[in-house]
Amino acid sequence: MHHLQGKAVGVRPAEIRTLLEQIYLEKLALQQRHVAGARCVSDYDINNTYQYVINREDVHLAWLRDAIAAAGGSLPAAPAVEIKDGSMPAVLVEDRDRATAFIERWKGRIPAVTNARHRTMLELLMGETREHERFFAQAAAGRSDLLGRRADGMGTGGGVLPTRWVE
Repeated sequence: MHHLQGKAVGVRPAEIRTLLEQIYLEKLALQQRHVAGARCVSDYDINNTYQYVINREDVHLAWLRDAIAAAGGSLPAAPAVEIKDGSMPAVLVEDRDRATAFIERWKGRIPAVTNARHRTMLELLMGETREHERFFAQAAAGRSDLLGRRADGMGTGGGVLPTRWVE
């Protein structure tokens, strides 16, 4: 928060637009990374978790796009994504660490956002990113019941399909 003659002043419109654009760019990079990571994860339950995370990030990005457009901003181009080690454990650990870094980088700037709608959106986005971080940490530790447990004796019928969408 800025201070002007002893009074707290929130983030100015141009600053909020820049903040939203920067968060959008980094969230887009995370989402693109998760799409690429899902291709490396053939375990059905963990891949389902990736699909859940990607779906939520699609919503986050839509929120951010709308807020940026309303603030008169422009959308940055999607970043290139590269996965160096495509093994499931490495992908999970890197995705956990990227979520942690995202949270650490942005959480301190959100309280200064005085626009209640933007602040609430960013708080929800951060909370769900924290949930994603926990999913990746649990999966890296060997948990597969991230989105719930099946009834006894129920299986998955094998791995996942090689593409995200089948029409």
